[in-house]
Amino acid sequence: MFSLKNIPSTSSILSTYTTFTASAMLIRSMATEVQAIINQLIPEQLRNLLLSKLGGLYSNPSSQMTLLINDYDGYSINELYEASHTYLQTKITPSMKRLKVSKAPRDKKVIVNIHKGQKVVDMYEGIQVKWEMTCVDTKDDEQGKVEIRVLELSFHNKFMETVINSYLPYVTERSKAIKEENKAVKLFSLGNFCGDYDGAWGSTNLDHPATFDKLAMDPAVKKELVDDLDRFVRRRDYYKRVGKAWKRGYLLYGPPGTGKSSLIAAIANYLKFDIYDLELTSVSSNSQLRGLLVSTRNRSMLVIEDIDCSIELQNRQAGPGGYGQGTNDELTLSGLLNFIDGLWSSCGDERIIVFTTNHKEKIDPALLRPGRMDMHIHMSYCTPSAFRVLASNYLCITNHDLFNEIDQLMLEVEVTPAQVAEELMKSEDTDIALQGLINFLRDRKLKSENCNSGGREADLEEQNESKARERVCAIDKIGKINKKPIRKRKYGNKRKN
Repeated sequence: MFSLKNIPSTSSILSTYTTFTASAMLIRSMATEVQAIINQLIPEQLRNLLLSKLGGLYSNPSSQMTLLINDYDGYSINELYEASHTYLQTKITPSMKRLKVSKAPRDKKVIVNIHKGQKVVDMYEGIQVKWEMTCVDTKDDEQGKVEIRVLELSFHNKFMETVINSYLPYVTERSKAIKEENKAVKLFSLGNFCGDYDGAWGSTNLDHPATFDKLAMDPAVKKELVDDLDRFVRRRDYYKRVGKAWKRGYLLYGPPGTGKSSLIAAIANYLKFDIYDLELTSVSSNSQLRGLLVSTRNRSMLVIEDIDCSIELQNRQAGPGGYGQGTNDELTLSGLLNFIDGLWSSCGDERIIVFTTNHKEKIDPALLRPGRMDMHIHMSYCTPSAFRVLASNYLCITNHDLFNEIDQLMLEVEVTPAQVAEELMKSEDTDIALQGLINFLRDRKLKSENCNSGGREADLEEQNESKARERVCAIDKIGKINKKPIRKRKYGNKRKN
């Protein structure tokens, strides 16, 4: 029979509750400390692997969703497979037993990726996903036995929307960045590099060793340019917000031999941008120019060298139409300006336009204003700081007893980095090479002092080179005029007798 005497007292109940609460808090504190120790001692990838193994023992198989990503979608390459395959290169761990290794001619380094049957665990916003490479053999009437490669992506079905709409786009973007890092820069030119002109871009790999570290130019100008390039490539959303086309223009000007072409190659290597080398003498009309320029890729550089003498552009105000007008039978300044900052400038993203010239004063001012040529970079004669870079590149030295004398001579005479480099290459012996450079600079100084004008005149070699360039420009312009009837005939117009 129930008795009130069997009911515990209030004090004993409170004592028991207090003891239980204290024990729970102690256990929780110990668990937190153990977890912190585990996080310090066990790498994250290993922890994820252990959790995935334990989760596989107790999870309900029916709750798992698996997506199959084939290497081909019909007869077309599955871009999602290519992106996923590239992304998984970053998930390789030393614990994996079988890996695939390859290197294509365009790759700069060996590519390591997962092999058939290999599983990879990845974490994204707290969601665990599993990748596995599988291969399926099928029969084809034309090719016989064909192996289809499949990437299986497994995860809990409640995360399907996140995986489809967020994780896979993330994988795609990461793969683009990885490809850019390993990308071989290409040089495009009109024709096929064998002298045949077919009106389309032909390409070859640009294997130019130029880098900003090796450029013999003013350090302050170099830093300003690198900062400007970095700011440009990360401002996609900014350009969109302010309503401007995502492009940037650079004018490189200075005497021949000051490194303008090397700077272009250094920019391309730094940003991994392809180069489109456009010779305006090969373009006959505004419509042809538009067709060529809109066929260029994003993340590329359009380069027009010697813009001051490459072609006799018609004045932009010529004709009754004024700006932007002109017939399709001629190439006009308006047509070029229209692509640089007109409506056609928005046909593409992340573009850089580079003009080079030896005579900035000869260029139409319309080409030079901000928004067209945003940054003007003067490639000057060799300075003491530029000489230090050349000495490091060619002689592998950073200091020498003769440096002070060379610095003083360079402040008194005008020599280009190309001329200095040529002198440094004449001997592998450091002392002999530097003494030869000093003799060269002394000779230049003596010639300069003997000039009747008393000013800092250019030497005879540069004068002859300038005259030769002007003759080439004149020949190009004559050739441009003579080629127009031939181009019309190519497209079906017959020449009248």
